[in-house]
Amino acid sequence: MSYSGYECLGVVVSGGIATVTIDHPPINLFDVALITEMDRLGRELESDDGVRVAVFRSANPEFFIAHADVELIQQLPKGALPRPTELGLFHAMVDRFRTMPKATIGVIEGCARGGGSEFLLSLDMRFAAIGKAVLAQPEVALGIIPGGSGTQRLPRLVGRGRAMEIILGCDDFDAELAERYGYVNRALPADQIGAFVDDLARRIASFPASAIALAKQAAAAAEPSPIDGLLEEADCFNRSLDDPETRRRMEAFMAAGGQTREFELQLGKQAAQLSRQQSPSKE
Repeated sequence: MSYSGYECLGVVVSGGIATVTIDHPPINLFDVALITEMDRLGRELESDDGVRVAVFRSANPEFFIAHADVELIQQLPKGALPRPTELGLFHAMVDRFRTMPKATIGVIEGCARGGGSEFLLSLDMRFAAIGKAVLAQPEVALGIIPGGSGTQRLPRLVGRGRAMEIILGCDDFDAELAERYGYVNRALPADQIGAFVDDLARRIASFPASAIALAKQAAAAAEPSPIDGLLEEADCFNRSLDDPETRRRMEAFMAAGGQTREFELQLGKQAAQLSRQQSPSKE
């Protein structure tokens, strides 16, 4: 398979390993272009018998994937929508990386918040560079909820209490704290993470493809299917969009510089400051 025609992703396949480099300046925003290409990539990887392992990296040293495009979220339908009965595009896209018969690995050397964090949570493994990686789910500060699987993946990984701290606190987690919580597999020195993941990917790729696929299938059976939870998350996300406070906060986020490099690098602090500014003053 050639993996040609991508503009936001670079894909190189060698020795059974697909190395996917996200390259969508300036901040690797999860917008229509990147979502569309990631969905296409998932379908191609899933059907490629020559790939046993997929490793995801970023060409941007500051951002893995910043988060989902807030302007796109602002355009989503509002009002009393029926409860979804099947997965939407984003949910189906990220869940494919969980279920595909390949090992999927994320290398985090920059910011991965919101939808970027949720993409990583759907992979089999996550490794974070100390002093460089930042993870967060900041959606509640804008009046919405993690709507791309975060409410379902995090409790399974870190436990309900810590998941609530991450989701409701809307703060940044560095590599070492993320490792302690179980948000990532390991926090590794920035100058060692590349070699570590490359060695792990080669090791896994040397094993029979059928054994990798069956091991993933069996491991998935250890937990209840997330589909019902994802549908509930989608319904709650849709309901959050109809709140006038949500619309006001998203507008304030964009007006304050949201989705620019300088703002996004300090999003944890900016979200708290913006929330204080938007909250009604107490008499």
